[in-house]
Amino acid sequence: MNRSLLLGYQLLAGVSDTSTGALLIVAPIQVLGLMGLQVPADSAPFLSFIGAFVLAVGLSYLYGGLLVGRASSRSRLETVWLLTAIIRSSVAVFVFAEVFAAALQPGWLIIAVFDGACVFVQAFGLRKGWLLNVAR
Repeated sequence: MNRSLLLGYQLLAGVSDTSTGALLIVAPIQVLGLMGLQVPADSAPFLSFIGAFVLAVGLSYLYGGLLVGRASSRSRLETVWLLTAIIRSSVAVFVFAEVFAAALQPGWLIIAVFDGACVFVQAFGLRKGWLLNVAR
């Protein structure tokens, strides 16, 4: 993977999660409404709590973006990829299971699909050594 593509991936994942997390913290019901999801109004504090975790994952990706191309940063970037993949795989499995159990609306699948796609990219990339040549 070349540096530009890696940086683009880090920024895409980082900006999307950081902004979504921040919005979930301040306006969770409205954010999910924009996604076409209905949630009870009394769930706002719990959704904001989840937003804090989404924000943290996004900031982790942005930190990874800072590491791209920096000397002696490959192992730190690999750690970012491993930990964010673990978090995203947990989310994807949970959401898929809850949708199939009819506990969550099908609209939640977009989250599981996005997270699953990121897990696939990162697991495949780690296995193939994509980060070896772009971060030293």
